[in-house]
Parts: sequence; C-alpha cells; structure tokens
Amino acid sequence: MNRRQIGAEGEAIARRMLEQAGMVILQMNYRCRYGEIDIIARDGERTVFVEVKRRSGVGYGSPGEAVDARKQRKIVLTALAYMQANGLLDSPIRFDVVEILPDAARHIPGAFDATGVC
Repeated sequence: MNRRQIGAEGEAIARRMLEQAGMVILQMNYRCRYGEIDIIARDGERTVFVEVKRRSGVGYGSPGEAVDARKQRKIVLTALAYMQANGLLDSPIRFDVVEILPDAARHIPGAFDATGVC
C-alpha cells in the first residue's frame, strides 16, 4: 500500500468514527492555496475541521503530536478560506484531531484552537 492509500484508509476510519458520534461530514480533503483539511464536519451548530494522523506506532510520539504549530497554522488558514468561501465567518468552529494507530483510533475534540496561531 502506498502513502496515498494508507492516508485514504485512515481518513475512512476517521469518517466512520465521526459519523458514529453523530457528526455530519460536509467535505473530505478540502484544498485551497493555504493547504488541506482532511475532514470538515458539522457537530450541531459547530463547523469542525479535522486533521487525521496515522502512525504505525508511538516510537516518535503519538500521531496527534505531529500536529505542531506550523501544521496548526496551515489548518487555521485553510479553515478561514473555507469559512469565507461558504459564508460561515460567524459560525462557531472547532479544530479536532483523529489519531489512528494499528490497534486503536482516538478522536480528540478541540485538540487546538486558533489563538496565537495566526
């Protein structure tokens, strides 16, 4: 399996997990000039921007730890572009991470926020 296939499989696992939690998937793999967001979902009235991180182990830290300040900044800028394009600038938002390991998956709601990122 190549990296793209591994990533797509991880995103499918995350999608099922979020849907089972009652979230509505709005878009997968949203791209703009600032970057990409793996999953955009709706959780009640809140728009949720989800980064999916998959690793084969925790030898270099948990998958969520790979969502560093640089990656957070790209996600926030991309989310702002999405919100502007879809008339959602006044909508409440949240930034989540879904960690995927070979034997477990974990959804981290509110993994980070935009404070101090941009």
